[in-house]
Amino acid sequence: MTTLVWFRDDLRLADHPALAAAATDPGGLIALFVLDEVSAGVRPLGGAARWWLHGSLERLRDDLAARGIPLILRRGAVGEVVPDVVADAGVTRVLWNRRYGGERHHDAALKERLRAGGVAAHSFPGNLLFEPGAILNGQGLPYRVYSAFWRACLAHPAPAAPVAIPEHLTAAASQPQSDTLDAWALRPTSPNWAGGLAERWTPGEAAAQARLTRFLDGGTAGYAAGRDFPARATGSELSPHLRWGEVSPREVWHRALDAGADVAVFLSELGWREFAWHTLFAAPDLHLRGLNAHFDAFPWETAPGAELAAWQRGETGFPLVDAGMRELWQTGFMHNRVRMVTASFLTKNLLIDWRIGEAWFWDTLVDADAASNPFNWQWVAGCGADAAPYFRIFNPVTQQHKFDRDGAYVERWAPDALLTPEIVDLRASRVRALAAADRARGATPGSPSAE
Repeated sequence: MTTLVWFRDDLRLADHPALAAAATDPGGLIALFVLDEVSAGVRPLGGAARWWLHGSLERLRDDLAARGIPLILRRGAVGEVVPDVVADAGVTRVLWNRRYGGERHHDAALKERLRAGGVAAHSFPGNLLFEPGAILNGQGLPYRVYSAFWRACLAHPAPAAPVAIPEHLTAAASQPQSDTLDAWALRPTSPNWAGGLAERWTPGEAAAQARLTRFLDGGTAGYAAGRDFPARATGSELSPHLRWGEVSPREVWHRALDAGADVAVFLSELGWREFAWHTLFAAPDLHLRGLNAHFDAFPWETAPGAELAAWQRGETGFPLVDAGMRELWQTGFMHNRVRMVTASFLTKNLLIDWRIGEAWFWDTLVDADAASNPFNWQWVAGCGADAAPYFRIFNPVTQQHKFDRDGAYVERWAPDALLTPEIVDLRASRVRALAAADRARGATPGSPSAE
């Protein structure tokens, strides 16, 4: 018996249920990664994500090679590539960890096709804390409010303990041909805009484990109080590692609890990530359609020009917004509080369609995933699950006063921001946004406003 382990967004060896299940196969295993950018409904990766993927695959390849297993790389539609590899290599069993976005329909079709051809095919839970079908409200429907969702999660049996890296892995005698990683051209070359990403980040499982250890050893004490202040190094910055599955949420969960500190707030952030994925499971077109139908009639600006360009470049004249957008461009990352401020500014002060902002973050964030990115944009825009009322508009001046009063964050990323003219009047643009929301809802104008 020869087993194919199909890697996807789980580029690790630890707590990899499919790999663990394959370890006992006497016929050895084949490790496969497929870059699928052509199957229907598959969203092509953004530039920053492609950069990260290259590094993560390099390290997975090296980790597997140290155990005598080559990593096979193929490009194309998974529904064709996987069966081709199975046939060429005489594979009798295919294993993978589950995906929860629109790709799962391709996985289901592939499983059916393989089984019809006499090949065993099995999938495993490994990339979420709880399976989406296990956390439902009293009507058997997905939750739309986070607090109720997270209470249900905490009342559920605890996430399973992580699975150890198999002690022994054996390569199948017959290994299929592989593409070369460089041939995929995932890294930018002309120009190479990723220098700042390389300075800040090291992809791969070892780096993920090291970052988790550093955070748990010294970061949890100040996390709850400091997580909203972008100049403070209180965040875990595990999000890109979780996005690529270089560390599993189950391992983060159990190691955080074992650390013995007060980690409830940190774990609730894992819960927010979980909420996004459960929402995507129920609404696979999350990046295209708002969950709140009231906003279907909202007069978003869908063909913006100079204002969008100023936002993207960090030249709006509002220092906190500009600092966040420049941090994003230089490093592929932005502090969570600043993400909310920049997204609110785009959607409410500029009235630019949230999908345009989501697409920009999709292209520039190293941690942009199919669930959290559109989910959080919808939350800020007011059209998503558990969304704040539309009249809650993040005032970038007030937010800077609260969370970067001494200007340390702005000084680091946008020291010249005060010299840039403001591209919009905050008060007038807020009034305009509230009026537009009232019209879209068919409500009586005059809803309260907040900052």
